[in-house]
Amino acid sequence: MATTPQDVLADGEEGTRFGDEYVRKGTIAAFIVNAKVLESAPEGSPEYEGAAAQLRTLKSALDAVGLFDVVTIRAPAVAAVLAGRSPVDSRRAHCPAPDLVPVRPAAP
Repeated sequence: MATTPQDVLADGEEGTRFGDEYVRKGTIAAFIVNAKVLESAPEGSPEYEGAAAQLRTLKSALDAVGLFDVVTIRAPAVAAVLAGRSPVDSRRAHCPAPDLVPVRPAAP
């Protein structure tokens, strides 16, 4: 059975629980916005550091939702921040924003 946004979060609700984690509406959108900032801001700038901090903060909620079970982060700086590694310089002409790529299950 398909799930609609209203099935997950009823009108008027600000968030819901996924396991032990309370996930506020707008969490995935905030993640995407901060990932784009991280990819475009100069490494070490206040914008970059603020975006990196938010990505680290949002990671537990996105883990609870299962986002990383179905997508792979291809943007090197974003992937590094999420993995707890030192990010590489994210200013790349060919990769201005992160790509979220669906992960396909292996064939039986």
